[in-house]
Amino acid sequence: MGAPSMIANPLPAEPAKSAAGASMLFLLFQLGADRYALDARDVAEVLPLVNFKRIPQAQPAIAGLFDYRGTPLPVIDLNQLMSNRPAAQRFSTRIVLVNYRAPDGASHRLGLIAEQVKETVKRDPASFVDSGVRTAGAPWLGPVATDADGLLQWIHVDKLLPQALRDLLFQATPE
Repeated sequence: MGAPSMIANPLPAEPAKSAAGASMLFLLFQLGADRYALDARDVAEVLPLVNFKRIPQAQPAIAGLFDYRGTPLPVIDLNQLMSNRPAAQRFSTRIVLVNYRAPDGASHRLGLIAEQVKETVKRDPASFVDSGVRTAGAPWLGPVATDADGLLQWIHVDKLLPQALRDLLFQATPE
């Protein structure tokens, strides 16, 4: 898992505005042949895939914990969560460190393992349209946009974790 490190660049917090409308910065990744986008405002940093501690008996989507500057953070394998298969260990497989906002308003740092994390793109959020498909088990699937490479689907980070997974990851510590 210890691929050669690329520089872990924090993404700009405020994307530029375009003349045609509001432009937002998105971080792109793939799951198989399907392309997805994360709002860059939710992304704190993109890190190389590092070694992490596996957690015995954890749900398959919980890849484990990793040490982020002295703080243990949970890591979710997006491939496992979304398609029931672990992410391939490639040079372009990264840990995307996000600021996850729980429904109760609490904010948590969370690592997301994603494949083919290679670029960012600026898009008008209005260019994303409703797909017309609803999946009860995947509330994080947002609208889609089309470009020269095909369809791109927006992933809503704040809807990524079901309640049961949130309870496991962000339990209050007894005092």
